[in-house]
Amino acid sequence: MTRDQIGDATRQYIRKNFLYSDSQPLADDQSLLGTGVVDSTGILELITFLEEEFSLRFKDEELVADNFDSVNRISAFVERKLTAS
Repeated sequence: MTRDQIGDATRQYIRKNFLYSDSQPLADDQSLLGTGVVDSTGILELITFLEEEFSLRFKDEELVADNFDSVNRISAFVERKLTAS
């Protein structure tokens, strides 16, 4: 799976579950936490989605904002995890 495909799936999930609209802007490098798109509970939901969607399991030490704070960061992190497995 490519980084673009991961980003597309992640973006669609965020739009459907947190923005509820395709018209609200969501830049790939936008901080999801910093701009209030996703809160701490939302991050947990997003992590669950990523684990199920991409058949991954994240280690506790990987559950940091740096890995999940934007579509770009999520895509890069998930791509690394998929490549390593």
